[in-house]
Amino acid sequence: MHHCTVTLESPLPYHAPSSHPIFSPPLHPRHFVLPFSPPKTGGLHHHHHSVFTCKGIQLSVPSHGSASLVPSNGNGAGIHDWKLRSVGLKSIDVATLGNLCVDIVLNVPKLPPRSREARFAYMQELSKSPPDRKYWEAGGNCNMAIAAARLGLHCSTIGHVGDEIYGQFLLDVLREERISLVGMSEDDDIVDTSSASYETLLCWVLVDPLQRHGFCSRADFSKEPAFSWMSKLSGEVKVAIKQSKILFCNGFGFDELSPGLIMLALDYAVDVGTSIFFDPGPRGKSLMTGSPEERQALRHFLKMSDVLLLTSDEAESLTGIGNPILAGKELLKNGIRTKWVIVKMGSRGSILVTMSSISCAPAFKVNVIDTVGCGDSFVAAIAFGYIHNMPLVHTLAIANAVGAATAMGCGAGRNVATLDKVTELMRASDIKEDDEFWSELVKDLDTEEITFLSKMVINGRNIQVNHIALQKVVSELLPKLENRWLEGKVVS
Repeated sequence: MHHCTVTLESPLPYHAPSSHPIFSPPLHPRHFVLPFSPPKTGGLHHHHHSVFTCKGIQLSVPSHGSASLVPSNGNGAGIHDWKLRSVGLKSIDVATLGNLCVDIVLNVPKLPPRSREARFAYMQELSKSPPDRKYWEAGGNCNMAIAAARLGLHCSTIGHVGDEIYGQFLLDVLREERISLVGMSEDDDIVDTSSASYETLLCWVLVDPLQRHGFCSRADFSKEPAFSWMSKLSGEVKVAIKQSKILFCNGFGFDELSPGLIMLALDYAVDVGTSIFFDPGPRGKSLMTGSPEERQALRHFLKMSDVLLLTSDEAESLTGIGNPILAGKELLKNGIRTKWVIVKMGSRGSILVTMSSISCAPAFKVNVIDTVGCGDSFVAAIAFGYIHNMPLVHTLAIANAVGAATAMGCGAGRNVATLDKVTELMRASDIKEDDEFWSELVKDLDTEEITFLSKMVINGRNIQVNHIALQKVVSELLPKLENRWLEGKVVS
């Protein structure tokens, strides 16, 4: 979450595809582990030092990239690597990699200046004394983990926090949300635990009177990742990845961890049958023009991820294609393991592209208060649908609802959508239908199956598009959500 501004824009007009360089050939810390409650099916034994154990768990380790040889079904949802390739129990639904930070959310008369030097001086002034605790919030990948946990998923975060007051705050928040934290540092890592490079990463979230946001952190002003002293995956991290169905990574992870370390985690996840979700975010553009290691890591993620999540602008910057559906098809074509490409279009809604189908879901109508954390919440719901093999348009519907429910609040972290808000929004079933926009988007496509979420189904409306009634989707989703949340609820 370390970038300067957030803007929401509609997809840019379509233009003809062109070749794009991103697809060219490649070039003493302690471990914090919080209590984690596994599913009732069992399979793990708790130890007082770690929530994970390898004892009794046997997982197959197929050859690298072999999943690409397994045929997918028509909608891309029926076959997941972790189901086919895991012999042992994967007790964690979602693990996030890196990007753990504390957001300091402050109202300011105006956003910080654009120049690097002026922004650094601005941040230094803010950092002179810790602001009141009421302005602190869990940020980064904590947003996704909290949103997923509130949907009833079992979540773990993999990353680093320091020993100071901010690190303790983050530990307390994750514990309250029933999310485990696996530390990445090892005893032989060479770092002074009292130095700034060991401290929990802070992100200053600045909000002006027009509700525009500016972001800055120390990672913005360093050529090296904040935790560049980390160089390998610990045993605890490997166990956490192995026992997870999904490993979620985003572009902001590169602000903390080296490209080499991130690729180690990606490759290990592939080897142990853990699905990869990757959201490059605004950092995708800078990774494209970054160091050789960053460019190689970005290419590797685009090829080896099971699910890619991007905004329409990000999809265009990575492919050079303005139509988000065609950009998604290009990313699928160039991927090795990629099953889904999901394009987030803000107030328009979202689309999910597979090799054989396109699913479209307009956004829910809400009074938007704050967009921070909406994309993270959206990803959590996509993970929910992926794990439960839900129909694709159902997955988009719940993701749009979770993202919209977060937008109705102020800030991210513990302010992301609750299940009550999501179900209330879905019961209202009020979406922004714009037939002209969507018809224009799909008019020149080939004969793929196109499914569209609508308020109602009108026979003969468009023979190319299969319209699914929102009320039908909601009636099927709500029992699933409520039952899954009850199963995942921990009784203290």
